[in-house]
Amino acid sequence: MKKILYLDMDNVLVDFSSAFPHFSRDIHAEYEGRLDEIPGIFSKMTPLAGAIEAYTELINLFDTYILSTAPWENPTAWSDKLIWVKKHLGNHAHKRLILSHNKNLNSGDFLVDDRLKNGVSKFNGEHIHFGSESFPDWQAVTKYLILKSSY
Repeated sequence: MKKILYLDMDNVLVDFSSAFPHFSRDIHAEYEGRLDEIPGIFSKMTPLAGAIEAYTELINLFDTYILSTAPWENPTAWSDKLIWVKKHLGNHAHKRLILSHNKNLNSGDFLVDDRLKNGVSKFNGEHIHFGSESFPDWQAVTKYLILKSSY
């Protein structure tokens, strides 16, 4: 039986800041301090370097899900994230998107996330802190998970 792996979206699979140039200065000013609430922002984001390749490799080794949080005050985020997954991950991610504000409610072996919020610090498996010194990029994360998949 494959181990369960969860991957966060924002700043893990998705380059959050890649959407910013798509919006005017007026929109940036209106949503200052809460840019994740801009309607449609999640549909404008591009994959983070190496994310798609890592996902494609890891789905062969793990029972893999995308586990993300969508801003409560941005209803388009929920559908935009689904559209992003369909566009960039295709059939490999069919019905594998979980949106939750309490990631610790999901049981699994590994969670790749760049933050400790939304239940990540209480996750019952191993948190792989993406962007940290130990796991600065997808190359380091993939190498580590490949080793862990054989245990």
